[in-house]
Amino acid sequence: MNVLDRRAFLGQGAKVAGAGLFSVAAVERLEARAALAKRGSGKSGEGDGYGPVSAVAESGSDGREILALPAGFSYVVFGKIGSIMSDGVPTPLALDGMAAFQGLGGQVRLIRNHEDRNPSGTGSVPPDPGAYDSTARGGTSTLDFDTGSRTLVRDFVSLSGTIVNCAGGHGLRFKSWISGEETTAGPERPPGSSFFPKRHGYNFEVPLDRGPSDAAIAEPLVPMGRFAHEALATDQSTGIVYQTEDGGSGQGSGFYRYIPDDPENLAAGGRLQMLAVDRRPQADLREGQEVNRNLHVTWVDIDDVDPAYTTNNDPNSVFNQGYSKGGALFNRLEGCWYDGKDGIFFASTSGGDVKNGDVNSDGYREGFGQIWEYRANGRSGDGRLRLVYESTGSEALDSPDNLCVTPRGGLILCEDDASDDADTNPAAPGIEDVNRLIGFSRQGEVFEFAVNRLNNSEFAGATFSPDGQTLFVNIFGESRFTAEPNEGMTIAINGPWDKGPL
Repeated sequence: MNVLDRRAFLGQGAKVAGAGLFSVAAVERLEARAALAKRGSGKSGEGDGYGPVSAVAESGSDGREILALPAGFSYVVFGKIGSIMSDGVPTPLALDGMAAFQGLGGQVRLIRNHEDRNPSGTGSVPPDPGAYDSTARGGTSTLDFDTGSRTLVRDFVSLSGTIVNCAGGHGLRFKSWISGEETTAGPERPPGSSFFPKRHGYNFEVPLDRGPSDAAIAEPLVPMGRFAHEALATDQSTGIVYQTEDGGSGQGSGFYRYIPDDPENLAAGGRLQMLAVDRRPQADLREGQEVNRNLHVTWVDIDDVDPAYTTNNDPNSVFNQGYSKGGALFNRLEGCWYDGKDGIFFASTSGGDVKNGDVNSDGYREGFGQIWEYRANGRSGDGRLRLVYESTGSEALDSPDNLCVTPRGGLILCEDDASDDADTNPAAPGIEDVNRLIGFSRQGEVFEFAVNRLNNSEFAGATFSPDGQTLFVNIFGESRFTAEPNEGMTIAINGPWDKGPL
């Protein structure tokens, strides 16, 4: 078993997470500046971020130009889908949410999700004796990376027997990664859909100190709810866990908080609640919202946190319970990150007034994305919610997914361009629906930081090393194996961070 220096990480983690927040004035400028952001130029109104992006070859490679980055930045690639890990298992496919932790000897430990939704097959996570469901082939892998030599030290499967492990978040005191299943599949599914003998739709905790030879007994955190989990963020001062839901197109999605009876033991029980807007029951926040307006928040209890769909034939039961009590409606919530104080940032991938052309089955016309901030008031229920940014079009931001707070208090947003606009980018010739890393600075700058030149796969799992010097991110690849799959990999990016806003 690896015993990690958690105290060292906590000091660095607080430094990274609490480096600063958007000022009110900066937030007010975001909308105006976004309209000036130009694809392929890095321009963003009053500021340039780190400057224009251009093709950069992978360090130490045969010259493949996988990313476009600003001048002075470089990167290395590791953890490729299909490469053999230290435990002898081929690196599974579908690289999604991820977090970085302090490791031994200056190493960084990454815990990375695999959003595999298949019962079995090539590229899946093989089950181990501690697997929750031996027929399910998603999970997580752990990677130890030496930031000095910029090399992978070892990697291994750290969670198996789960499915559609999309995102998640840090546990209390950064001692674990909590991985969420973005599904409600199970034995109750109707004919024609995937069958699994056990219920899915839960969070699972992966201890930070789990090593490759440790028994990995996977137990669902049932009290946190059975729904299509996306990401989560733990308020380190209160132990409350905030959760996003991606109910899918045409389905409602909610923003939840879990108040554990014992923050050290999330499985021991607690209260699951859904956000509601005070005096606005069933508020529709998908569109028609005012940027930077404070909305006072209340919370409604979810009575049945673990619905059995044999008796309740409603895969969106948790959302519908909250909505019936006045809970707020979002469209496809995604990334979620704690800012180190009392704030939680989260993304709606397809909310907003500027529409991307896609129409959901319920008639909602999808937008290009929103970024929200929830600011808590301790353990009370009277926090406030604010729309800090709404995309003005695909050139500014297209379908934000995973996000993270940066060392200087800004945000990195991972695009997962799901719209049908077939947009292109001069930094990625020959590719349609290009995906980028978009930066938001404390000063209100909106700018292009990185472009995926390799394929049209999404960026995912952006996370900084505890010392703030390395940005790790995944190129997702494919969610199922095909004859010509998109390549997926993990990337470590270094450069002159102190010369810019992130």
